[in-house]
Amino acid sequence: MSEEVISIKAEEKDTGMRLDIFLAGSLEDMSRSSIQKLIEGGHVSVNDEECLTKKRKIEPSDEITVVIPAPEKLDILPENIPLKIVYEDDDLMVIDKEKGMVVHPGVGNMTGTVVNAIMYHCKDRLSSINGVERPGIVHRIDKDTSGLLMIAKTDVAHRGLAAQLAEHSITRAYKAVVYNNFKEDEGRIDLPIGRHPTNRMKQAVTDINSKNAVTNYRVLERYGRFTLIEARLETGRTHQIRVHMSYMKHPLLGDSVYGPAKNSFGIEGQMLHAYLLGFEHPVTGEYLEFESDLPEEFEKILGILRSSQ
Repeated sequence: MSEEVISIKAEEKDTGMRLDIFLAGSLEDMSRSSIQKLIEGGHVSVNDEECLTKKRKIEPSDEITVVIPAPEKLDILPENIPLKIVYEDDDLMVIDKEKGMVVHPGVGNMTGTVVNAIMYHCKDRLSSINGVERPGIVHRIDKDTSGLLMIAKTDVAHRGLAAQLAEHSITRAYKAVVYNNFKEDEGRIDLPIGRHPTNRMKQAVTDINSKNAVTNYRVLERYGRFTLIEARLETGRTHQIRVHMSYMKHPLLGDSVYGPAKNSFGIEGQMLHAYLLGFEHPVTGEYLEFESDLPEEFEKILGILRSSQ
């Protein structure tokens, strides 16, 4: 597969912004660290001149060209892992991920991931935009979050879905069990999220090196000390629902990272399920929407909570 060339023209509103931050905002499917590596590797030019400085300030009408090298040969092996496929065509698929399954390989998780599974299922029909470790992955959900996930088979589909994510036009709704009762029936959390200042494994609400994050929520059922909510994402930051809810004093049941270390139900991993996913097909233009039933463990906990009322 050949390299990809992306051209972006800066606008007046971008004046004074750092090059890496500008590109991170323009290329939503690439991390800032990945962009910095491209700059350092000589893959970014400004006004036809190579730029190796990530801190270069953007000026009005700058023409920025990003050359994304062809992906390296993938060392990750396909695995015949059963997948719950909700929808599939030549351009994309939607799967219903089980709790406990990692989306893409990484240190300590090179096998048993969604990527290993879709590589076996799709063979060579996966987009390459997110590099060698994340073929086909347009967005992700956490290991212990279950539910619906989009997979892009082609680069065209990937770019189309990524554009919708950037425009916040994709419908993404979750169900979660959180601690404590809400005074209100619904609300909107608009608080920036970035890396935790002291724990690199966590995210936090912060104004330092953060991105805007918006979560809309509504109460579905109340159980006294616990509440079942629906959370709809306008943005898709890492751990967004978990961080926002924890900050609002409503950590997710089972979330030992952002909430209590232990819980009386013996649950490991947050009670969070991506149950609703809707988007415009990037090739046909048809609006597609899918809904996933709650996992057995989730329903069992709800049964216990309901019976305790």
